[in-house]
Amino acid sequence: MTNLFLIRHAESDLNIKDQYSRPLTSKGEIDSINLINLFKNIDVDALYTSPYKRSIDTIKHIAEIKNKKIIISENLCERRIGSWVPDFFEYSKKQWNDFNYKLEGGESLAGTQDRIISNINEILIDHQNQNILIGTHCSALCMIINKFDPDFGYDDFLKIVDKMPYIIKLEFNGENYIKREIIEFISEYDMIS
Repeated sequence: MTNLFLIRHAESDLNIKDQYSRPLTSKGEIDSINLINLFKNIDVDALYTSPYKRSIDTIKHIAEIKNKKIIISENLCERRIGSWVPDFFEYSKKQWNDFNYKLEGGESLAGTQDRIISNINEILIDHQNQNILIGTHCSALCMIINKFDPDFGYDDFLKIVDKMPYIIKLEFNGENYIKREIIEFISEYDMIS
């Protein structure tokens, strides 16, 4: 079996609008360190991530503990919106209702899904019968899930949009999807702050 552990980044600083450089918050930093506990007993064969700082910083501690290099892939980045949108939920609902809807300079969910799934398929071919961690983003992660489970929709997206980090395991036999499993993460941040 091949297991893909999709890790949506920890909490990031929304005051920074630049997608590439947006850092984690203090809570996000602590949560990224605590992710080590979830993976300490799991053999990790490879780690991939989008090039966005918040995604890299979320999995870097796991990479250090596992003594693995992080492979950066532009194709794993978040859906490209085009410009900052003031009402994210209205925009997202339009996109979920029409996978081809996009703003000028932006990317549709269909385009996002095609881009990401192309990369996921390469990972599945290159890493059969291995455990792979993939650092990614909310809409990107949702597009991966939706590809393998088309019933996953906007209401499911809303259930996870505020969960950072959010981890899900997808299990494959070769390139054939078997099932998904939510990996529960409980933040210790509130207990120490």
